[in-house]
Amino acid sequence: MNIENEKNNSPVANTIRDHKDINLRPQNLTEFIGQNTLCNNLNIFMQATKKRKEALDHVLLYGPPGLGKTTLAKIISNELNVNFRSTSGPIIQRPGDLAALLTSLEKNDILFIDEIHRLNNTVEEILYPAMEDLHLDIMIGEGPSARSVKIDLQPFTLIGATTRAGLLSNPLRDRFGIPARLEFYENEDMKEIVLRSSNLLNIKIDNEAALEIAQRSRGTPRVASRLVRRLRDIITSLNKENIEVKKDVADEALLQLGVDKNGLDKMDQNYLNHLINDHNGGPVGLETLAAQKGEQKDSIEDVIEPYLIQKGFLQKTPRGRVATKIALENLFKK
Repeated sequence: MNIENEKNNSPVANTIRDHKDINLRPQNLTEFIGQNTLCNNLNIFMQATKKRKEALDHVLLYGPPGLGKTTLAKIISNELNVNFRSTSGPIIQRPGDLAALLTSLEKNDILFIDEIHRLNNTVEEILYPAMEDLHLDIMIGEGPSARSVKIDLQPFTLIGATTRAGLLSNPLRDRFGIPARLEFYENEDMKEIVLRSSNLLNIKIDNEAALEIAQRSRGTPRVASRLVRRLRDIITSLNKENIEVKKDVADEALLQLGVDKNGLDKMDQNYLNHLINDHNGGPVGLETLAAQKGEQKDSIEDVIEPYLIQKGFLQKTPRGRVATKIALENLFKK
């Protein structure tokens, strides 16, 4: 039985997510599309774990946003038929918050920590003996009267998710027995995701239209699901719910949503415009671009730049960001 912690007023509360988004999430590995090597390996590890009736080894899921880290964590819980509790790194401020979470877990339960790279150092150090030796060492009191209390824990699986694995300390990263990187999805996998989402949302769409949306979804299922939802809004407003969506309709809808032929949205286009037209293609520092755009550096590094680098539009150099020849020739000529 799967149980999620729903105490929203607690530091250990779940991240609240759009229930509509959950409806589109695959619930098991059979429904999950793409990331074949990763999923095959996870299936092997889970089958072995179920045979031994043990807790799965700790799992680290890392990669760009929107690729399915949270979805995979929930799938692991469903496949193993164990309880699922979730929180995020910034929420766990004190060792007591972590202790409350860990002591509430039953045998072989899963604890999911999103943005695990944002755990503070004190909490992280408390986590080490919990992951390795299944106990907590908590200091009670201060000064000469302080004493250490050892609390034994049930076997559990920690699943950490992060977009920035490089920010994890080596001691924490090394304690994950199953590190798994999620990559951007291939167009064919994205097309299948678009078709699946369209079917769940009762949208009639042909293969060419699905491929057009897939190619402009940044290799990211979250983006594809968002575009399919907005496509549904557009065809509903035009009273075309019962008409099969063709490629030209999909193209028109995507342009209306500000997504160009390369899958770049307004944020991407604005970033490249600043880089090319204001800084002659670079090199320019990230701090300068962030200040000019009014964005946080982390947002630019995690959300905008990975796709631009993947598409060959951007290079990171020791001197700063540089627009590539592809970007200069094909996108934003002055």
